[in-house]
Amino acid sequence: MHVPAKGRPPKLSQEDQILLCLSYWREYRTLFHVATSYGVSEPTASRIVHHVEDCLIKSNLFNLPKHLPEGEGIDWNVVIVDATEIPIQRPKKTEEKL
Repeated sequence: MHVPAKGRPPKLSQEDQILLCLSYWREYRTLFHVATSYGVSEPTASRIVHHVEDCLIKSNLFNLPKHLPEGEGIDWNVVIVDATEIPIQRPKKTEEKL
């Protein structure tokens, strides 16, 4: 990772920045909660995550395939998880329960 030569020193060490990213990816918490855990602001946590992701992409160690393989012999297993929140109207106290 690149450490800036000018300006204020970073609040988190490089190790803590990587741990912040790993906890963000692993625990799937919001940046607000991850930032609060590490004592930084949400925009700072976002910049750290983007910077680490950019470093990983530039390293060429983590790449997605350019072309998806085609053919009938490929076993495609797809799992889709719908995690959207849908508001539900509560019944009024005067309504009967079904």
